[in-house]
Amino acid sequence: MGRNIVSRVLDLRPLAASDAASLRRILATPDVARWWDSPDDGFPLSDDPDSTRFTILVDGAVAWMIQYGEEVDPKYRHASVDLFLDPGVRGRGVGPEAIRRVAVMLFARGHHRITIDPAAANEAAIRAYEKVGFRRVGVMRAYERDAGGDGFHDGLLMELLAGELR
Repeated sequence: MGRNIVSRVLDLRPLAASDAASLRRILATPDVARWWDSPDDGFPLSDDPDSTRFTILVDGAVAWMIQYGEEVDPKYRHASVDLFLDPGVRGRGVGPEAIRRVAVMLFARGHHRITIDPAAANEAAIRAYEKVGFRRVGVMRAYERDAGGDGFHDGLLMELLAGELR
C-alpha cells in the first residue's frame, strides 16, 4: 500500500449485496452524479452482467466501486475498467492504489493492455489514472451523453500496458 495513504486500510473485495445502499448513496453525490447516469433499478447487483465489480473499503467503510470488462478474443484480448469514488476520500492516494491492485490482477489474468475512458473534462480522474501509468491515447469527440441526457461531452481514451504500471 504505502504511497500517499496515511493511516488508512484499503481493502478490495467482490461486490456484496450489503454494499448496494452505500454505493447508490455515493453515486448520488453531486461530484459523482456529474459523470455517471442515474442508476438502473438493479444497480449495482444485476444491471451489468458483463462487468465484474469490486467494492473498495477504506478503514472498513464502503468508499467506491471499480468494475472491469474483458475482451477475450485472443487477437484483441484486453480489459477495460471504470470506477467511481466517494468524494470524501479523494486526494489521499486511495484511487491510484485501488486501480493499481485491479491492474495487477488483470495483468495476471493474461491481459497485456487495460483501457479507461473518463470524460475529457474530468481532470482529477485523469491525474489519478496517470499516477498509475495510464497514457492518453486520444480524445473521442461527443463520445458520451451528459448525465441527464441533454447533450454530449468528449471522452479521453487512456491505456496502460503491462510494463508501464507504476
